Amino acid sequence: MVPAMSVDVSRYLQRLQLDAPPPLTLAGLTLLQQRHNALLPFETLTSLLRDAVAIDLDSVQHKLLHAQRGGYCFELNGAFLALLQALGFDARPLSARVLLSAADGELTARTHLLLRVHLLGEDWLVDTGFGSLTPTVPLRLHETAVQDTPHERYRVQRLEDGDYMLASEAGDDWRPLYRFDLQPPAPIDNEVGNWYVCTHPQSSFPGQLRASLTGPDWRRTIGSGNYTEYRPGQVPAKRPLRDVQDVREVLQQGFGMRLPDDPRLDPAIADWLQRSRAASV
Repeated sequence: MVPAMSVDVSRYLQRLQLDAPPPLTLAGLTLLQQRHNALLPFETLTSLLRDAVAIDLDSVQHKLLHAQRGGYCFELNGAFLALLQALGFDARPLSARVLLSAADGELTARTHLLLRVHLLGEDWLVDTGFGSLTPTVPLRLHETAVQDTPHERYRVQRLEDGDYMLASEAGDDWRPLYRFDLQPPAPIDNEVGNWYVCTHPQSSFPGQLRASLTGPDWRRTIGSGNYTEYRPGQVPAKRPLRDVQDVREVLQQGFGMRLPDDPRLDPAIADWLQRSRAASV
């Protein structure tokens, strides 16, 4: 067996447009998370093509650092975990049950990877892979008060069974995002969760295109056949994606992606657009 390569710290920092590793401080961790969210998009082109998503470090590094792509939680947070550990941060993985589209009381599978970083005597929740609602700064894990970020406001709640739940503010209400405990998942658990997400018939990912990128004062998203840009204090600018060429240009220019040279891509985008339009009628 060929041993897995270690994370390419130099290339990773270059991808994050950093000349040197930041200090092992909260400011350094925040800088890394913000650069990650602004430069490595959440995107599901692999799932759009109905291909299995490889989450081993070698494959993810090639995709993120060399192919100028992004990925979803198992890729983005998996690579970010390897980077943080290589830089000297005390970082560990956690797995979560996504609640965003779940019915009340529904027990969903553990299909989201996130991170716990112990720093300055505190535990911090770090996530770079939850799409359009990804927190953009570390959140205090054991703080029950509302936590402000440059984009949304979040709240970490302790549930009666001992789990934690992350929620984001939505108008006058709170939207549950996911629940988790503090037991780090084994690598095989991530493999199983990832396999469900990218291949299971009841997963919402196969055949779908989603993308999200978040800068200092904006979020850009693709979903349900639309492109939307959010800015604090402004009405979201949302428009339908016109055709395959429009989608390609938005992904390249708005999300900084290098699209794969795959003959299946344009037909898959066209099919997704058609299904998205039919679903919106």
